[in-house]
Amino acid sequence: MENNTNNQIEIWLLDDDDIVRSTTAQWLRLSNYAVREFQEAQALINGFQTGLPCIIVSDIRMTPIDGLTLMSNCLIIEPELPFILITGHGDIDTAVNALRDGAFDFLEKPFDPNRLLQTVEKAIRLRTVQLQHANQSQYLGDLHGLEETIIGQNEQIIRVRQQIHTFASMDTHVIVYGKTGCGKELVAKALHDCSPRKTNPFVAINCAAIPAELFESELFGHEAGAFTSANKQRIGKLEHASGGTLFLDEIESMPLAMQIKLLRVLQENQLERVGSNNTIKIDLRVVAAAKSDLQTLENFRQDLFFRLNVSQIHLPDLRNRGSDIPLLFEHFCRMAVKERGGDFRQLSPIDHETLTLYGWPGNVRELRNVALRYALEPNTSVAKILAGYQAQDDIDTITPLPLSVKVQEFERSLIEASIRQQKGNIQLVLEQLQLPRRTLNQKMQKYGLNRTDYLD
Repeated sequence: MENNTNNQIEIWLLDDDDIVRSTTAQWLRLSNYAVREFQEAQALINGFQTGLPCIIVSDIRMTPIDGLTLMSNCLIIEPELPFILITGHGDIDTAVNALRDGAFDFLEKPFDPNRLLQTVEKAIRLRTVQLQHANQSQYLGDLHGLEETIIGQNEQIIRVRQQIHTFASMDTHVIVYGKTGCGKELVAKALHDCSPRKTNPFVAINCAAIPAELFESELFGHEAGAFTSANKQRIGKLEHASGGTLFLDEIESMPLAMQIKLLRVLQENQLERVGSNNTIKIDLRVVAAAKSDLQTLENFRQDLFFRLNVSQIHLPDLRNRGSDIPLLFEHFCRMAVKERGGDFRQLSPIDHETLTLYGWPGNVRELRNVALRYALEPNTSVAKILAGYQAQDDIDTITPLPLSVKVQEFERSLIEASIRQQKGNIQLVLEQLQLPRRTLNQKMQKYGLNRTDYLD
């Protein structure tokens, strides 16, 4: 069955007591959950398979197949499936042992309906993340062509890939708009690689990084003796890029005098090196990148804008790309693990929530850096990494973490500190934190904490 995280996660409810089952199902449905009822375990087993968008809530005491046997069978097929057990008072020890065997949680009869709703909601959040992760892994494994470079399923990113295919073959100048870190150079390189110019040079220049007094020599080159430090002839970037693509990043930072000279080069397809009277024919395609509309800037020449403005590509901010955020995060994590070693870690629900709630002012570049830290530091979390970044930044320029994320990260840090201090001894952790075992198990699962990581 094809995974689809857009479908509502269904609750598979199993209880051989018709009254208890129907009453519980009604309560869940009134709370807007989708429920499928089962009277006996074999019927559920017959319909169960890997990748289903469901969680299971099952009574323990049933015949001929009890809830523990059912759980064991289901977890063999789907080891990460959230499985919730309903127990009688005499089954508490059995249920606690089941937590060690992979149960998500258990509820003791008679259970508080609100407690059931809270547990179900946590399980559904976890299952949603699991299925999304499975879909992302499949998507990343199937990438080919331009999708391997410009990754994403967001409608705006799909349009960007379509524009790259269209504009690449047109061999016209292009302006790429986007905030810092959105991937403007990546798009420029993709335009080059998809064009007939791909076998010729791709030359990138950051206009904001070149001192004004060196700009002309950098772009046009110079002859030996053209100025005091010109000991030998130098080929400029414009000439070097001839036949290929010239990428001018942050073109709005280009000095006005250079804008005039660049315009003449683009009009006449020729240039003169500094200190020379000889013209050199060139064949350039320019991809210019800017953070804001060049036509509205007072310090940018309108005639140069109109010369460059044949085609435009607009890159969206990362925060507007929705489900692409965890997708890109997984991609960067897998790249880091492949290049530097280690084990890939699936996101916990709280890490997933943090990724989607954070504002990402540094866009994809910031996401990539956080993913690298996350991949290489097995005992950290997304929120902790972001909090560390923010502590180093100016308070007026950061994107605050939501309060719920801060509270949960504080709770996670306390539990993690206790597990480390007690060297993975869960009984000592329970005593130190004064938590019930069930609550601690839930929170460790929620925050992706594993006691074996802290054993001596």
